[in-house]
Amino acid sequence: MKTEVLIIGGGLMGFSTALQLALRGMRCMVLEKDHPGRHASGVNAGGLRRLNRHPAEIPLSVAAAQMWQNIKSLVDSDCDARFPGQIRVAENAEDLALLEQRAAMVRDLGFDHEEMIGRDELYQLAPALSPHCQGGLICRGDGYARPFHALDAFRRKALSLGVEYRASTRVDAIERNGNEWLLNTPAGEFQAPVLVNCAGAWAGHVCSTLGEPVPLKPGAPMLMITERLPHFIDPVIGAASRKLSFKQMQNGTLLIGGAHLAELDFTHQKTILNWPKLAVSARTVMTLFPQLKNVRIVRAWAGIEAFMPDNLPVIGKSGVASDVYHAFGFSAHGFQLSPVIGRIISQLILDGRSELPIGAFDIGRF
Repeated sequence: MKTEVLIIGGGLMGFSTALQLALRGMRCMVLEKDHPGRHASGVNAGGLRRLNRHPAEIPLSVAAAQMWQNIKSLVDSDCDARFPGQIRVAENAEDLALLEQRAAMVRDLGFDHEEMIGRDELYQLAPALSPHCQGGLICRGDGYARPFHALDAFRRKALSLGVEYRASTRVDAIERNGNEWLLNTPAGEFQAPVLVNCAGAWAGHVCSTLGEPVPLKPGAPMLMITERLPHFIDPVIGAASRKLSFKQMQNGTLLIGGAHLAELDFTHQKTILNWPKLAVSARTVMTLFPQLKNVRIVRAWAGIEAFMPDNLPVIGKSGVASDVYHAFGFSAHGFQLSPVIGRIISQLILDGRSELPIGAFDIGRF
């Protein structure tokens, strides 16, 4: 089967890219070895965060934030997005100094979305916090969405624009056939002049096949969900010197993450939760919100993500193969970037350049 662009990976990056290409009249096909949202795209924490981004990611994150504010105009769904702000809490003077340095660095780069708040405003925004906190760093327009709802919206919109999609279609071989790429799968052969690698934790296999291996390491970040509670907090809470992502969802449950990893059997796509590490996250929550010490955890899980050594993604054109583009390795913080990544890859394919600076994400850095 022939098309104009073949995209490996049916997660948010793949469907975002397909959607943006379809909006500009390109015929695309997305190939997914499992089903949409099986891995990182459907099981992450859903953070819409500009706060505490690596400097190289800030321009992309700011552009993505603008797209999320108007996401319904792009995908015909609000993706359950909410924007109550995100706060990194300072628990002591050392934390405050660390956050003030961060705020100054962001200002020096020409951005103003991160700002310090004092103790009084912190407790106005998050009155349930333990009284020992000193202040915080806030990004007022940040928030969260529901990952699987978002993925489903991107997928449905892309399909409505003519994008073709094949689930359970594992790419077994990639060959160059004249001016086109030929992908061999259990479902048959697929052919196109342009190939996009959005394969997530499996993107390294694609790169190796193309002759440009990368030091990608799969990992499985863990999350916990509590029982439903009466509403008591709006902003997403993190901590200056602890691993924490804490939010109360629309249904009252608390979603708790902390960047702790499960044990991963990558060959069999299985994860084994590391309960001692989850206990660290639980203790962090109890330090900041002591009133939650008797709240029940009702489930926990881990999704398989692609991590790079510098925790920055690979975004851009292949360094060794013609008409190949990469978007992978988001290291557990790609959800918020997903709308703008599709736009960037579509611009590279159709215009030969991106309107945003992506040099730091070039695959050649490895």
